[in-house]
Amino acid sequence: MRTPLLALLAAALSFACGKSSAPLGAASDAAARVYIAPGQYDELYAFMSGGFSGNVTVYGLPSGRLLQQIPVFSQYPEKGYGYSEQSKALLNTSYGFIPWDDVHHPQLSMTDGMADGRWLFVNGNNTPRIARLDLTRFETEEIIEIPNAAGGHGSPYLTQNSEYAVSATRFAVPTPQADVPIKTGKFGGMLSFVKLDSVSGHMSLAFQILVPGYDYDLARAGKGPSHGWSFFSTYNTEEAKTLLEMNASQKDKDYIAAVNWKQAEACVAEGKGKAWSTPYAHNWIGEGGVAKSEMLRSQKVILPVDCPGIVYFIPTPKSPHGADVDPTGEYIVGGGKLATVIPVHSFTKLLKAIADRAYDGEVGGIPVLKYEAVNVCEVQNPGLGPLHTEFDDKGFAYTSVFISSEVVKWSIKECKVVDRVPTYYSIGHLMIPGGDTRKPYGKYMLALNKITKDRYLPTGPELTQSGQLYDISGDKMKLLLDFPMTGEPHYAQALPAAVLKDKSQKAYVLAENKDPYVTRSEKDVKVARQGTKVHVSMTAIRSHFLPDNIEGIQVGDSVFFHVTNLEQDWDVPHGFAMMGAGNSELLIMPGQTRTLVWVPQRPGIYPFYCTDFCSALHQEMQGYMRVSAKGSSVPLVWNGGAGTLK
Repeated sequence: MRTPLLALLAAALSFACGKSSAPLGAASDAAARVYIAPGQYDELYAFMSGGFSGNVTVYGLPSGRLLQQIPVFSQYPEKGYGYSEQSKALLNTSYGFIPWDDVHHPQLSMTDGMADGRWLFVNGNNTPRIARLDLTRFETEEIIEIPNAAGGHGSPYLTQNSEYAVSATRFAVPTPQADVPIKTGKFGGMLSFVKLDSVSGHMSLAFQILVPGYDYDLARAGKGPSHGWSFFSTYNTEEAKTLLEMNASQKDKDYIAAVNWKQAEACVAEGKGKAWSTPYAHNWIGEGGVAKSEMLRSQKVILPVDCPGIVYFIPTPKSPHGADVDPTGEYIVGGGKLATVIPVHSFTKLLKAIADRAYDGEVGGIPVLKYEAVNVCEVQNPGLGPLHTEFDDKGFAYTSVFISSEVVKWSIKECKVVDRVPTYYSIGHLMIPGGDTRKPYGKYMLALNKITKDRYLPTGPELTQSGQLYDISGDKMKLLLDFPMTGEPHYAQALPAAVLKDKSQKAYVLAENKDPYVTRSEKDVKVARQGTKVHVSMTAIRSHFLPDNIEGIQVGDSVFFHVTNLEQDWDVPHGFAMMGAGNSELLIMPGQTRTLVWVPQRPGIYPFYCTDFCSALHQEMQGYMRVSAKGSSVPLVWNGGAGTLK
């Protein structure tokens, strides 16, 4: 009886693992490698772009457990982000309130070329913006709009010591904007450098470089010997404006733009930047945790012809997507999605080519370097559609290959493919923890896949996208884990949990709450009318609100619920929701104040309640508001504090 039973079990396990399941022993080993026992922590925090969700997700690796979702550019009703009065201003732009964007590339702040865990920066691709997230609270702290640009895709890649975050124009447009015919109008591109304060992380637009009207895709900063330079991939050097899939693929080579940003700094200091005045928004969390917004109009724009030596074009085959710099800072790797090779350029050869004036013409005052003068080798047989490259700590590079759905591992020294593994399916970016730093952590590689088709249970026309975690500690890459992800994961960053774990803030100190409507104790609760505005200064604590009975509200009033969570214990948030409110709930962390605005539409008795399960008496955490007709003589009364309603 044993043999049939074991055979049946093996067959069931094989079926459960899918059509191409690994042998049982290998599957068991993979499962053991990613298993994190209940109550234990993962090795790594991984920050994933949410793509069209507009937000960032946080996963633990190697388990693949979803830990948190951080709202950035999109309103997020679960947390009240973009709905509460304290957070709305973060989403202001020169086009007005924009409650969505397309997040592609997270980038951890760096010190000496290593992730330091202070901040995470992410880009908004649609309305060009850069956001800074505080990693003690896992919250969005600041957003700056990028003027004179359309499509902030090549962003927000940081320089070696977080001097700058960059942003490159994806879509060429008239620069500055103008009403011109699409076919004949002159379009331009812009490379933007946003200065980061070394202590606060505060962002300010330092300068922009006007470049030819190509599509600028991705970027990386130099490190070590190439510190002071940034490298931007660009395609559509044909400057096509229609049917780009055909018309932007005519040339054998496009470019990687090599930018000497230290030289650009000197040009600006010498007064060579031109003053432009395109409006753009800058938003940040101010004192008291309340978002502030300002509209700015001043930029310094450098024309390469006015400042020779700041930009050089490196010919790179064909329609390059990635422009990645190895840990030594010596090699710049192109990822030409229509190329049959992976080109590897040398920074040393780049400097020599510049010194020797090994040029093959110029474009818009930008010298075009000779390909052979900069290129050190071409990796043969990389597969179909190489895109992005990251690096381990053993001298190997890993390149994602979209069309043939695989990752190729190749030796930087020998310029030769040494291993390849399939991905499921159509991999875009890949991520090695620390793979963009001077000292990668190695051990794992994460493939970020666009198509999942038969990998998971079907969920209608829309299917989840996926991450696949590989062990890269040995000679051969081995698949460990396949897990679904939220939104559209483009790129990711990861760092050891030990860097962040003990810095995580557990609560807001109530005594330090500087919100203008904070209520620090129940004796201070109140309700005040200012014309048609009614301000309710409310407290929340397990398991009641105060006041929880309010009368004297009239139809058409704007009722501001300023709710302060009096708890000071970790992981005891309170929620607040009002029947008929035209926005979202509030989610209020311990010691924090959040504000919801409600405009009652008709008379009646309206309940409000706590939405976050906080105690055994959570269901009892509720209250009522009486709404009377407009002009009613019902007095404004409430219970608690100085209220007279008993």
